Amino acid sequence: MQAAIVTRYGPPNVVEIRDVPQPVPKPGQVIVRQHATSLNSGDARIRGANMPPGFGLILRLVFGLRGPRQPILGICVAGQVAAIGPGVTSVALGDRVLATTGFAMRAHAEFVAVRANRLVPLPDALTMAQAAALPFGALTALYYLRDRARVQPGESVLVIGASGAVGAACVQLAHHLGARVTAVCSAGNADLVRSLGAAQVIDYRTQDYRSLGLRHDILVDCVGHATAENSHQALVLGGRLCLVIASLSYQLTAAWHSRRTGIRVITGVGAESPADLAWLATLATGPMAPHIGATYPLADIVAAHTLANSGHKRGNTVITFDQP
Repeated sequence: MQAAIVTRYGPPNVVEIRDVPQPVPKPGQVIVRQHATSLNSGDARIRGANMPPGFGLILRLVFGLRGPRQPILGICVAGQVAAIGPGVTSVALGDRVLATTGFAMRAHAEFVAVRANRLVPLPDALTMAQAAALPFGALTALYYLRDRARVQPGESVLVIGASGAVGAACVQLAHHLGARVTAVCSAGNADLVRSLGAAQVIDYRTQDYRSLGLRHDILVDCVGHATAENSHQALVLGGRLCLVIASLSYQLTAAWHSRRTGIRVITGVGAESPADLAWLATLATGPMAPHIGATYPLADIVAAHTLANSGHKRGNTVITFDQP
């Protein structure tokens, strides 16, 4: 089978397409033939060893010193069951399924071994590309808005970086849960975020959201610019500041910053719950339909990494696989 291989950290051109052995299912596993996957900011950060301050050494200890010890990146699986391991009775050959692989990765390949209990059946109305684009942004939005910030109907939510994969999903989820959403992005993306549910759009190139006199219940920063100290004036007292990207030191001192500024600082990474993914799949052709900004075949995955590095990626980037 073909797979995108990263043997050393570096720029996008370190990614190579190679022929590698096809996985064989172990007990409790199935093999999924990929129809589509996604390339997200996490994949690009691992490939480039480009993590928030303080996480550089941790990245190399977890993923590998000079390059990823698991050279096949990617966490999103969208395809059909191609082989079934011993003890698996929950799926059949040919079933359309969706899954995430977490730190195990390996999704940027034509075939992927996945634990059967991580699989989610795909609704008939959901395309493989939509399925592949769903998990990364939507699961992150669930963690911050529903689970940690506990957004309520009628609350005001400000999303910084609203046109990216995570930001777009935060706009959609906050709107779906009844909040009023203000999106911060470039003017060129204003129509996009309005279509996702934003009631107001702030062009970061011409306006500073902190100087407008608007106070929100929740601020979600998806690009790593906000801190409690530089953004508290955009939040009500006791408001929630969700930092999708934050330095290690800031994460370790989040409670101190919360006490100092009177707002609640939220950081961290959520679990990839199959139950949450199944719920999101039921909404993925409606209020949580993922925005696909670009699509590349596996052979052009270097171009997808280049787009991720540019800082101008809109929504989700999908990688497709040739099918017989």
